Amino acid sequence: MSSQVSNVTRRGVNPRQSETVARLLAAGAEELRAVGAEALTIRTVAARAGVSPATAYTYLASKNHLFADLFWRYLAEDTGGLAGPDADPDVVARLRTVTRHLAARLAAAPELAAAVTPALLGTDPDVDRLRLRIGGELVRRFRTALAPEGDVPVDEAVLETLTLSFFGALLQTGMGLLTYAELADRLDAVVAVIMKGHTR
Repeated sequence: MSSQVSNVTRRGVNPRQSETVARLLAAGAEELRAVGAEALTIRTVAARAGVSPATAYTYLASKNHLFADLFWRYLAEDTGGLAGPDADPDVVARLRTVTRHLAARLAAAPELAAAVTPALLGTDPDVDRLRLRIGGELVRRFRTALAPEGDVPVDEAVLETLTLSFFGALLQTGMGLLTYAELADRLDAVVAVIMKGHTR
């Protein structure tokens, strides 16, 4: 089923529709915390939001779509851990600030972090679009850490390696092979290895 939830602001929906979307997303987050990803359904989210299942499916194609959208918004609303004008002069320290902050954000929302990992592996077109947005945001953060002023060329191979390493670590955490506390420590070591010989 086609979804509008992530295009809602661009499509200029009316205030009532915007309110419905907000209620569905808030209900989805509450339902996820209350019952977990396995038990959650779009119908239970609709009931919690006080709308019909048909209305919910107008905006949410699947629960994987819901999880991906919630994660995208959770990531996009957070600006912490980004390199600013007073960024550490050491590139490894800047990158570790990014990875440690992301790990802390995941640890602060364990139900969402656990739900989004398998959701992002899905083939739903709505999930695919959000996966690209999430990936783009992570690339942006790593790019900023590599060149805070934006006036130094970034080694694209290094950037890609950092991004792939982070997604791989996220997958391992979602599979239960790492805790989020371990994720931060492991990424410290990974960043050091990737950046060996690349100082700026």
